[in-house]
Amino acid sequence: MRSGRFDDLENHMSHSSSPPAPSRTDLVTDRLALRPWTGADVGAVLSGPRADLWADDFPAEGDRVIAGLIGERPAWLGEHGHRLVVERESGLAVGSIGLFWPPAEGALEIGYGIVPSRRGRGYASEAARALAGFALTAPGVRTVTAEVEPSNPASVRVLEKAGFHRLAAAPEGVLRYGFTGADRSEG
Repeated sequence: MRSGRFDDLENHMSHSSSPPAPSRTDLVTDRLALRPWTGADVGAVLSGPRADLWADDFPAEGDRVIAGLIGERPAWLGEHGHRLVVERESGLAVGSIGLFWPPAEGALEIGYGIVPSRRGRGYASEAARALAGFALTAPGVRTVTAEVEPSNPASVRVLEKAGFHRLAAAPEGVLRYGFTGADRSEG
């Protein structure tokens, strides 16, 4: 489903060098706007021309994977789906974050990625905390989960800084983290 707002934003992204104002569907943090993916974003990431408002190293491989999967999973374009991570100051897309809809037994998994040029700034933690808090407003969602390889300590730090708590090791040896309503009131 498309609205005039997305058409305006897509036109702005391809023809302007100034960042668009956040829309009411964006999640806005101190430094970021988490903007829902659009069909035009998916097409541009998969095969279209580079958008003016992308960081030089966006899209990363993970962004391309998500864009490819969105066609098979249209719910990922919904309100509680996948979003581009946009720096508010520059207006540049610097990564993506998303919820793997639908929830299972009250839990919804989150995934994220920030391009190398913007890592180390706390963007992933800021985005994960905002999206996890928002996810808990969805019907039937009580916990937001994330799985991370033990060999990826940077991602473990992202989750811990975002307020996620270690739950248990998954059968495959990955670490499992969770964020609940109680985590929203902390930190």
